Amino acid sequence: MKPDHCHGTEEKNETVEITLRTIGPSPPSRLMVPSPIEVHDLRKLIAGASHLPIDDMRLIFRGNVLLDNRNGDATMIQLHDGESLIVAHKPKPPAKHIQDDDDEDDSEDLKFQLPQTTGRWKRRLFFFLRDKIKLPDMLLMAIFSLSLKIWAVIIIWFILAPVAQRLEVGPLYILGTGFAIIFYNLGHRQPGDVSAYSVFNEDFREIPGTLNADRLDRDIRAGQF
Repeated sequence: MKPDHCHGTEEKNETVEITLRTIGPSPPSRLMVPSPIEVHDLRKLIAGASHLPIDDMRLIFRGNVLLDNRNGDATMIQLHDGESLIVAHKPKPPAKHIQDDDDEDDSEDLKFQLPQTTGRWKRRLFFFLRDKIKLPDMLLMAIFSLSLKIWAVIIIWFILAPVAQRLEVGPLYILGTGFAIIFYNLGHRQPGDVSAYSVFNEDFREIPGTLNADRLDRDIRAGQF
Protein backbone atom coordinates (compact mmCIF):
# COMPACT_ATOMS: atom_id res chain seq x y z
CA MET A 1 0.00 0.00 0.00
CA LYS A 2 1.58 3.29 -1.11
CA PRO A 3 1.16 6.65 0.66
CA ASP A 4 -1.53 8.88 -0.76
CA HIS A 5 -0.39 11.69 -3.05
CA CYS A 6 -2.56 14.80 -2.97
CA HIS A 7 -2.19 17.50 -5.56
CA GLY A 8 -3.71 20.96 -5.31
CA THR A 9 -6.18 21.87 -2.59
CA GLU A 10 -8.97 19.49 -3.51
CA GLU A 11 -8.90 17.82 -0.08
CA LYS A 12 -9.62 19.90 2.99
CA ASN A 13 -6.82 20.18 5.58
CA GLU A 14 -7.69 19.00 9.06
CA THR A 15 -5.89 18.15 12.29
CA VAL A 16 -5.86 14.52 13.36
CA GLU A 17 -4.45 12.64 16.34
CA ILE A 18 -2.12 9.75 15.53
CA THR A 19 -0.31 7.24 17.74
CA LEU A 20 3.49 7.04 17.54
CA ARG A 21 4.97 3.65 18.37
CA THR A 22 8.73 3.98 18.78
CA ILE A 23 10.78 0.81 18.43
CA GLY A 24 12.47 0.32 21.78
CA PRO A 25 11.55 0.76 25.44
CA SER A 26 9.68 4.05 24.87
CA PRO A 27 5.90 3.81 25.43
CA PRO A 28 3.47 4.83 22.67
CA SER A 29 2.66 8.52 22.44
CA ARG A 30 0.04 10.66 20.69
CA LEU A 31 0.65 13.58 18.37
CA MET A 32 -1.64 16.09 16.68
CA VAL A 33 -0.67 16.62 13.03
CA PRO A 34 -2.33 18.25 10.02
CA SER A 35 -3.64 15.95 7.29
CA PRO A 36 -2.74 15.71 4.51
CA ILE A 37 0.92 16.52 5.25
CA GLU A 38 4.26 16.16 3.51
CA VAL A 39 6.38 13.29 4.87
CA HIS A 40 9.31 15.64 5.41
CA ASP A 41 7.17 17.98 7.55
CA LEU A 42 5.74 14.99 9.44
CA ARG A 43 9.26 13.81 10.15
CA LYS A 44 10.14 17.24 11.59
CA LEU A 45 7.10 17.24 13.87
CA ILE A 46 7.89 13.76 15.20
CA ALA A 47 11.57 14.63 15.70
CA GLY A 48 10.60 17.68 17.75
CA ALA A 49 8.08 15.77 19.85
CA SER A 50 10.20 12.66 20.48
CA HIS A 51 13.62 14.38 20.61
CA LEU A 52 15.07 11.99 18.04
CA PRO A 53 17.57 12.95 15.33
CA ILE A 54 15.69 13.50 12.10
CA ASP A 55 18.48 12.12 9.88
CA ASP A 56 18.44 8.68 11.51
CA MET A 57 14.65 8.38 11.67
CA ARG A 58 12.55 5.92 9.67
CA LEU A 59 8.76 6.18 9.50
CA ILE A 60 6.65 3.12 8.73
CA PHE A 61 2.98 3.53 7.88
CA ARG A 62 0.72 0.59 7.01
CA GLY A 63 3.78 -1.63 6.41
CA ASN A 64 5.54 0.83 4.06
CA VAL A 65 8.58 3.00 4.72
CA LEU A 66 7.67 6.65 4.09
CA LEU A 67 10.03 8.52 1.76
CA ASP A 68 10.38 12.29 1.67
CA ASN A 69 10.44 12.35 -2.11
CA ARG A 70 9.15 10.08 -4.82
CA ASN A 71 10.17 10.62 -8.45
CA GLY A 72 11.42 14.09 -7.56
CA ASP A 73 8.15 15.23 -5.96
CA ALA A 74 7.48 15.72 -2.26
CA THR A 75 5.45 12.84 -0.86
CA MET A 76 2.10 13.71 0.71
CA ILE A 77 0.32 11.38 3.12
CA GLN A 78 -3.32 11.35 4.25
CA LEU A 79 -3.74 10.47 7.92
CA HIS A 80 -6.89 9.77 9.94
CA ASP A 81 -7.71 9.91 13.64
CA GLY A 82 -6.41 6.97 15.67
CA GLU A 83 -3.99 5.65 13.03
CA SER A 84 -0.60 4.37 14.17
CA LEU A 85 2.83 5.24 12.85
CA ILE A 86 5.94 3.22 13.66
CA VAL A 87 9.06 5.28 14.37
CA ALA A 88 12.45 3.60 14.07
CA HIS A 89 15.83 5.19 14.55
CA LYS A 90 19.37 3.92 14.21
CA PRO A 91 21.31 3.90 17.51
CA LYS A 92 24.30 6.18 17.76
CA PRO A 93 27.63 4.45 17.08
CA PRO A 94 30.09 4.37 19.98
CA ALA A 95 32.63 7.13 20.20
CA LYS A 96 35.73 6.75 18.08
CA HIS A 97 38.06 6.42 21.04
CA ILE A 98 35.90 3.60 22.44
CA GLN A 99 35.99 1.79 19.08
CA ASP A 100 39.76 2.20 18.94
CA ASP A 101 40.11 0.79 22.45
CA ASP A 102 37.95 -2.22 21.57
CA ASP A 103 39.96 -2.87 18.41
CA GLU A 104 43.20 -2.68 20.37
CA ASP A 105 41.85 -5.10 23.00
CA ASP A 106 40.77 -7.56 20.31
CA SER A 107 44.14 -7.34 18.57
CA GLU A 108 45.93 -7.89 21.89
CA ASP A 109 43.85 -11.00 22.55
CA LEU A 110 44.77 -12.43 19.14
CA LYS A 111 48.51 -11.85 19.56
CA PHE A 112 50.71 -14.77 20.58
CA GLN A 113 52.33 -14.29 23.97
CA LEU A 114 54.96 -16.35 25.72
CA PRO A 115 54.23 -17.93 29.11
CA GLN A 116 55.64 -16.18 32.16
CA THR A 117 57.94 -19.16 32.86
CA THR A 118 59.73 -18.87 29.51
CA GLY A 119 63.51 -18.64 29.74
CA ARG A 120 65.44 -15.42 29.15
CA TRP A 121 67.15 -16.49 25.92
CA LYS A 122 63.86 -17.71 24.44
CA ARG A 123 62.24 -14.36 25.25
CA ARG A 124 65.06 -12.50 23.51
CA LEU A 125 64.67 -14.71 20.45
CA PHE A 126 60.91 -14.15 20.50
CA PHE A 127 61.18 -10.35 20.60
CA PHE A 128 63.86 -10.42 17.89
CA LEU A 129 61.69 -12.49 15.55
CA ARG A 130 58.58 -10.46 16.29
CA ASP A 131 59.97 -6.90 16.37
CA LYS A 132 62.96 -7.11 14.02
CA ILE A 133 62.05 -9.87 11.55
CA LYS A 134 58.30 -9.07 11.78
CA LEU A 135 57.19 -12.70 11.73
CA PRO A 136 53.40 -13.22 11.94
CA ASP A 137 51.88 -14.47 15.17
CA MET A 138 50.79 -17.78 13.64
CA LEU A 139 54.39 -18.59 12.67
CA LEU A 140 55.67 -17.51 16.09
CA MET A 141 53.11 -19.79 17.71
CA ALA A 142 54.28 -22.71 15.60
CA ILE A 143 57.94 -22.01 16.40
CA PHE A 144 57.67 -21.59 20.17
CA SER A 145 55.07 -24.31 20.72
CA LEU A 146 57.62 -27.00 19.86
CA SER A 147 60.30 -28.16 22.27
CA LEU A 148 64.03 -28.18 21.52
CA LYS A 149 63.89 -31.96 21.15
CA ILE A 150 61.28 -31.72 18.40
CA TRP A 151 63.24 -28.98 16.63
CA ALA A 152 66.38 -31.14 16.76
CA VAL A 153 64.46 -34.04 15.17
CA ILE A 154 63.11 -31.74 12.45
CA ILE A 155 66.59 -30.39 11.62
CA ILE A 156 68.06 -33.91 11.49
CA TRP A 157 65.19 -35.03 9.24
CA PHE A 158 65.90 -32.26 6.72
CA ILE A 159 69.61 -33.08 6.81
CA LEU A 160 68.98 -36.78 6.10
CA ALA A 161 66.33 -36.14 3.43
CA PRO A 162 68.86 -35.35 0.63
CA VAL A 163 70.85 -38.44 1.64
CA ALA A 164 67.73 -40.61 1.31
CA GLN A 165 67.05 -39.07 -2.09
CA ARG A 166 70.53 -39.83 -3.36
CA LEU A 167 70.18 -43.41 -2.15
CA GLU A 168 66.82 -43.61 -3.98
CA VAL A 169 64.92 -44.47 -0.82
CA GLY A 170 62.97 -41.19 -0.61
CA PRO A 171 59.48 -42.78 -0.56
CA LEU A 172 60.53 -45.25 2.13
CA TYR A 173 62.04 -42.38 4.12
CA ILE A 174 58.78 -40.43 4.02
CA LEU A 175 56.70 -43.55 4.77
CA GLY A 176 58.92 -44.41 7.72
CA THR A 177 58.56 -40.85 8.99
CA GLY A 178 54.78 -41.19 8.92
CA PHE A 179 54.87 -44.45 10.91
CA ALA A 180 57.29 -42.89 13.38
CA ILE A 181 54.96 -39.96 13.97
CA ILE A 182 52.03 -42.35 14.51
CA PHE A 183 53.88 -44.49 17.05
CA TYR A 184 55.31 -41.42 18.80
CA ASN A 185 51.80 -40.08 19.39
CA LEU A 186 50.29 -43.35 20.63
CA GLY A 187 51.11 -42.44 24.22
CA HIS A 188 51.77 -44.79 27.13
CA ARG A 189 49.19 -46.68 29.16
CA GLN A 190 49.40 -46.78 32.90
CA PRO A 191 49.48 -50.18 34.63
CA GLY A 192 45.97 -51.61 34.74
CA ASP A 193 44.64 -49.50 31.86
CA VAL A 194 42.76 -51.37 29.15
CA SER A 195 43.01 -50.49 25.48
CA ALA A 196 39.90 -50.00 23.35
CA TYR A 197 41.40 -52.58 20.96
CA SER A 198 41.36 -56.06 22.46
CA VAL A 199 44.38 -57.13 20.40
CA PHE A 200 46.57 -54.92 22.64
CA ASN A 201 45.15 -56.33 25.90
CA GLU A 202 46.26 -59.34 27.87
CA ASP A 203 44.33 -62.48 26.82
CA PHE A 204 42.61 -60.26 24.20
CA ARG A 205 40.29 -58.97 26.90
CA GLU A 206 37.56 -56.64 25.64
CA ILE A 207 36.29 -53.55 27.40
CA PRO A 208 32.63 -53.56 28.54
CA GLY A 209 30.19 -52.51 25.83
CA THR A 210 32.31 -53.65 22.90
CA LEU A 211 30.12 -54.52 19.90
CA ASN A 212 31.42 -57.35 17.74
CA ALA A 213 30.17 -60.45 15.93
CA ASP A 214 30.14 -62.60 19.09
CA ARG A 215 28.12 -59.97 20.96
CA LEU A 216 25.60 -59.72 18.11
CA ASP A 217 25.28 -63.52 17.96
CA ARG A 218 24.61 -63.74 21.70
CA ASP A 219 22.01 -60.97 21.56
CA ILE A 220 20.22 -62.62 18.62
CA ARG A 221 20.16 -66.01 20.35
CA ALA A 222 18.88 -64.37 23.53
CA GLY A 223 16.01 -62.78 21.57
CA GLN A 224 17.07 -59.21 22.15
CA PHE A 225 16.66 -58.35 18.44
